[in-house]
Amino acid sequence: MTAFSLPYSLHVLAALVWVGGMFFAWLILRPAAVSALQGPERLRLWVEVFQRFFGWVWVAIAALAISGVGMLHMRFGGFDAAPRYVQVMMGGSIVMIALFIRVNTLLFPELRKAVQAQDWPAGALVLGKIRRLVGINLLVGIAVVLVATTRLAI
Repeated sequence: MTAFSLPYSLHVLAALVWVGGMFFAWLILRPAAVSALQGPERLRLWVEVFQRFFGWVWVAIAALAISGVGMLHMRFGGFDAAPRYVQVMMGGSIVMIALFIRVNTLLFPELRKAVQAQDWPAGALVLGKIRRLVGINLLVGIAVVLVATTRLAI
């Protein structure tokens, strides 16, 4: 095991938690919730899911940032010497974090407020906005993973 192994493993695991969680939520949980639950129950479910998942996303973001910067300095001596694919990955991560912060700090509180007030139409509207941003974030996350695994600079 090299000094690079631990941060690399942590980085991959954190990416799996975040991107894999979005994949599961968007492509598996969402369609199942739509077919099995009525609107109010579905909105309550999403509030519970987001409360749990978003905590893990914050952990994943911290792990990705710490391990990514560590590997960047260990392997390339800094950002300037890093190859293009690493720079593209970092740019993608900035986009992903910005989208997540928007969902977590602006939209999720709106959803929680609508559900607490039992304002189901407002909750459905906010959930639709969250769904779109999570879908975009999932696509960006998949692109970042493809860049990382193929070392292609888009």
